[in-house]
Amino acid sequence: MKFPILSICLASLFLSCSVRPAAFLPDAVPPPPDYSKSEYWAALPDKTDPADQTPAATFENLQAEAQVDVFFLHPTIYWQKTAKPWNASAEDQKLNEKVDKTTILFQASAFNGSGKVYAPRYRQAHLRSFFTEDKASADQALEVAYQDLKRAFEYYLEHYNQGRPFIIASHSQGARHGYRLLREMFDGKPLQRKLVAAYLVGWPIPESGFDNIPPCETPDQTGCICSWRSYRFGYVPKNATLGDSIIVTNPLTWTTEKTPASKTLNEGTILRNFNKVYPQITDAQIHNGILWVHKPRFPGSIFFTRKNYHIADYNLFYVNLRKNAMRRVDAFWK
Repeated sequence: MKFPILSICLASLFLSCSVRPAAFLPDAVPPPPDYSKSEYWAALPDKTDPADQTPAATFENLQAEAQVDVFFLHPTIYWQKTAKPWNASAEDQKLNEKVDKTTILFQASAFNGSGKVYAPRYRQAHLRSFFTEDKASADQALEVAYQDLKRAFEYYLEHYNQGRPFIIASHSQGARHGYRLLREMFDGKPLQRKLVAAYLVGWPIPESGFDNIPPCETPDQTGCICSWRSYRFGYVPKNATLGDSIIVTNPLTWTTEKTPASKTLNEGTILRNFNKVYPQITDAQIHNGILWVHKPRFPGSIFFTRKNYHIADYNLFYVNLRKNAMRRVDAFWK
């Protein structure tokens, strides 16, 4: 049984066996996206895309009537061993289709009940950027990716936002860029007043990273940050940023308390079949800067032996996340 989002663990092992890539070359970077054209957006409220879908009849796509926006920054989907450029092309149709069928469908769609979903395509850095010893090339590739997302956000503000409040939602590489975006454009600045909440999931976010934006401590708090990285209960990842100075939100209680949250609080997990919701298949507990999760129980889970649940940070708590975003929007207006 596979989760629908990219397996960082398997991909990193795959990459470790590949030939060392050439150093980053600015002339090899694909052309920048033109955000005035809809094809450079994986999701827009006024076009049909996977972010419009819902996994069950009990959920509704409410973007048409939403008074809040969601700016979604997707994770790394560019990881092929044979890929030579450090940055993906925003015009790579095969890759774009993979983005749409994975992260946009299984992650961005969680927010179509709370806001109008905007998800820019960008020249995402190759997965090797997070594992290579060539840090100079990795930094340059990640800079290209960040500048795309910053330009996309600026275009969104000027042409789409129309003064509405918004949620920043992201995962993995997207959360890394989202963290920087909040630091540069929100922290202590006028835009902070429009922030309903930020979901910076799958990346270690230090509490000390912000002067004015706090971690979310309650399910109704606004103007704050939620973040978590999921691992199997009892597992402590090597070479990961750990410690109580890292923001960790329990997505079953929406607090930062370390008390275990029972799986009875888990309202629904989405696995490979987007239209199938599995309630109460796993719990959650904060531990030393990460989120511990007991092995999920689902048909075929006997073959699921992975200890790093990064790929399922959203999937494991899909329904709880969907409802929490709606709850924070209501609290913002009140």
